[in-house]
Amino acid sequence: MKRSAFTLIELLVVIAIIAVLMGILMPSLRLARDHAKRIHCVSNVKTLSLAWFMYKDENDDQLVPGHTLDNPIQWVGRAEQGMTLEEKKQKIRDGLLYPYTGKTVDVYRCPADQRDKDPRQDTFRSFSIAGGANGENWSSYNKAEKFSDLKNPAIRYVFIEEIDPRGGNIGSWQMNPSKTNPTWTDPVAMWHNKKSTIGFADGHAEMHAWEDKGFIDWNLKAMYGTGFSFGMTPAAEDFRDIEYMNRGFPYKSLK
Repeated sequence: MKRSAFTLIELLVVIAIIAVLMGILMPSLRLARDHAKRIHCVSNVKTLSLAWFMYKDENDDQLVPGHTLDNPIQWVGRAEQGMTLEEKKQKIRDGLLYPYTGKTVDVYRCPADQRDKDPRQDTFRSFSIAGGANGENWSSYNKAEKFSDLKNPAIRYVFIEEIDPRGGNIGSWQMNPSKTNPTWTDPVAMWHNKKSTIGFADGHAEMHAWEDKGFIDWNLKAMYGTGFSFGMTPAAEDFRDIEYMNRGFPYKSLK
């Protein structure tokens, strides 16, 4: 017996069912993909944190220089706009930390970092070292140059997901730590739904969720290029994020 073809109504019903199923499945697939990127990002920062830890073990307790200079060479070289992707990767390979990372440049990048799609911020490296961990000299603190300079290393962060609107993560990540009035200087990247990966001086890494609306909005401006300016004093009600970062900022002592 010859079967008849689908009617138009039957085809429309099938299409509608497929559309409903896609609507149900797509958010779950997106969440699964985002979760995989978070796991990958935390793994990368943990690798960098352990490499940072191993460097001091093999260098008489000295911390790897946390600036981005070519002379003298630091943990990485300075990559800027106008360089090719291979030149930016070479700046990583030239760095002092590279031999301790398994000699792979991929651990220096978060898979959720979207700046490679933005011609204004095209870069490769996603992470920076906090300035107090032997980074740039700063007016508000004396930086730690040896691991023994850091008190409570389990709460002292070293690596930050940074978003530098100048096109690449230049220098080290900075804030102004203080016992009474800490302020922001550099923004952080929030590629993980208002969360960022942070690596600590004892070698562990974790995903941290930000809480304060003013701080979140300021960082989103840096990420998407809309009216951002460096430096920000948080409002009185925006105290949770600044207290967290102030408490964990690595340095030898305040000035």
